[in-house]
Amino acid sequence: MATFLETRRLRLRRFTEADEDDLVELDGDPEVMRFLTGGRPTSRQEVRDHVLPTVFGFYERFDGFGYWVAEEKQTGRFLGWFHFRPEKEPRDGEVELGYRLRRAAWGQGYATEGSLALIRKGFTELGVERVIARTMTVNEGSRRVMEKCGMTLVRTFHPDGLEAIDGSEHGEVEYALGRAGWRPR
Repeated sequence: MATFLETRRLRLRRFTEADEDDLVELDGDPEVMRFLTGGRPTSRQEVRDHVLPTVFGFYERFDGFGYWVAEEKQTGRFLGWFHFRPEKEPRDGEVELGYRLRRAAWGQGYATEGSLALIRKGFTELGVERVIARTMTVNEGSRRVMEKCGMTLVRTFHPDGLEAIDGSEHGEVEYALGRAGWRPR
């Protein structure tokens, strides 16, 4: 299975240990982490001891799925990452789509472009039947990306055990797109 994927403006590739600094910088931006941790950064130690081993573990267990570094194709500049992976309790044919991009990349269509490429790959190459994505109800930017990708709102819910951060009282939303409803672009 290919270890990278290209779009018009992006190159999506597997993570390496050399990406540690970029991950620490990305997760150190309070605005990037706002809807995840309330703005609290992820420490270098956490990136090294937990985040990267989790990422590498997906490559070992799931051919074609996992986490993808997003680089600007022309410059090679690190923009963030995407995940396209089975959930912790996988359901046959269902994968979760997610993304985290630097603030400088927001509002430029990168999240939609990368998401559409992964959805296409899932439906045409990987046997995916259904793609889901979740975010906080108040995360309007992420919700717009999901809608631009053809995903529709399935439910609003209040997961147990999540840290209370600003906006969490409104719960989370789940969007989905099935193979039958997918239209290639």
